[in-house]
Amino acid sequence: MHLRPEPFFSGPGIDRADQVRVDPARLAELIAGGASQLVWRDGLPAIGPDGRIEWEPATSPDLFLGLQGGEARVSAAVQPHTNARAAFDTIGSLTPDEAPLFAAALSLAWWHWRHHFCANCGASTVIERGGWSRVCPQCSAQHFPRVDPVVIMLAEHDGRLLLGRQPQYPAGRYSALAGFLEPGESVEAAVARELHEEAGIRVADVTYIASQPWPFPSSLMIGCHARALDDALTIDTTELDDARWFTREEIAASLTGDPQAPFQAPPRFAIARTLLEHWLAA
Repeated sequence: MHLRPEPFFSGPGIDRADQVRVDPARLAELIAGGASQLVWRDGLPAIGPDGRIEWEPATSPDLFLGLQGGEARVSAAVQPHTNARAAFDTIGSLTPDEAPLFAAALSLAWWHWRHHFCANCGASTVIERGGWSRVCPQCSAQHFPRVDPVVIMLAEHDGRLLLGRQPQYPAGRYSALAGFLEPGESVEAAVARELHEEAGIRVADVTYIASQPWPFPSSLMIGCHARALDDALTIDTTELDDARWFTREEIAASLTGDPQAPFQAPPRFAIARTLLEHWLAA
C-alpha cells in the first residue's frame, strides 16, 4: 500500500491549546510571561530569509494562535492581503513545517476582517476564546471561523489523467479540476458533478487521497481520484480555457521541470502537485 501523502499546508503546526482559549486568566498569564507576536508584512505573515515565520515581542495580542515550546504565539487582528496570486512568491520560500501555522494565521485574520458584524442581528461583535470565536453583545449569538470545502480531483481514463487550465493561470500551467462542495452534497457527488460540469465526463469509483488547508481565504481542499467512464470532453469555457488528457510520461516530465514537457506543473505548495506526485508513485 502506498503511504497517504501530506500536502504542503497540512501537518500538526503548533499546539492549538484549546484549553487556554477558554481560560482568559490563563491566556493573560501566558501573554504577560512573554508571548511572541506574529509579524505581518504586506498583509501576509512575514517570512524570513530562512523560510521561517518572523516573530516579535507581543504588543497587541488580539488572536491566540497556540503554544510553541510552551510559549504563547499571538497575532494582531490585521487586514490580510486580498490577492492570493501576489502571495505565491512568499509561500514559495516557506518551510513545510511552518506552513500549517501560516495557513491558520492567515485564514483566521481573513475571517475576523470579514465578520465584524453579527449575521443574526447586525450588531458589532467582539472577539472571544482568544480569537477563535466572536460573540454578539446584542443578541448573544456566537460565531466561529468558517471553512469552505472544495473538491479537487484527478480523473483517470486508460492510464491518462485529465488536467485543465483556468484563465488566471501562468502560461502553460495545467492543474487538477476543482470546485466548491454545495449544501446537501457528498464529496463523491461533488467530484462527479464538477467533472461533468467543467469537462463533460461521467465518473465512478471516487476515492479520497488527502486534504489541504488553502488560506485564500478559508478553503479546505479535499483531494480525490475518480475513474472516467469515457474520454470525450465537452469543456465549459466559462470555467476553463482548456482541458486535456496527459500520459504518465508527460506528467512525469512536467513534474521534473523538463523544458520539453507539454505543460507547467502546479507549484509545490498546491495540493494538485501532491496528487500528481502521489499518482505517479502509487
